[in-house]
Amino acid sequence: MRIKAKYAHTNLVARDWKRLVEFYVSVFGCEPVPPERKISGQWLDDATGVANAEIEGMHLRLPGFGDDGPTLEIFQYNQQKEPQETAANRPGFGHIAFAVDDVQAARDAVLAAGGTNVGKIVTTEIPDAGEITFVYLADPEGNIIELQKWSR
Repeated sequence: MRIKAKYAHTNLVARDWKRLVEFYVSVFGCEPVPPERKISGQWLDDATGVANAEIEGMHLRLPGFGDDGPTLEIFQYNQQKEPQETAANRPGFGHIAFAVDDVQAARDAVLAAGGTNVGKIVTTEIPDAGEITFVYLADPEGNIIELQKWSR
């Protein structure tokens, strides 16, 4: 059975939610969507499967979609598991991608704001799709970001 759905948000669990919010706002122009969240309770424990969970954070409107577009939900739990190594081939959600006008300039902005390199800028032809220039970087907490520009 197929359900009717509309994409709403992607959740990013942060070690320092305020630092990541500042990174995505300053580098990509994401816009805070109030209110800041500070939530806890049995309902949260039941929903997340995490006992005594407390969450702080906020949603950021992703650029390019207007006031009704999807958000990046950046939350920090009071209890944290050890982070996994940053790797493009790690199972699970792999990366968040932003279309940019200038991949090199966007890369420089990410690095200046505390991001790190994962790979090199490459340009290649994708059959029947066009030419893409892209690079993988990581935000200050090691989450992979793809910067891309298509030419058709």
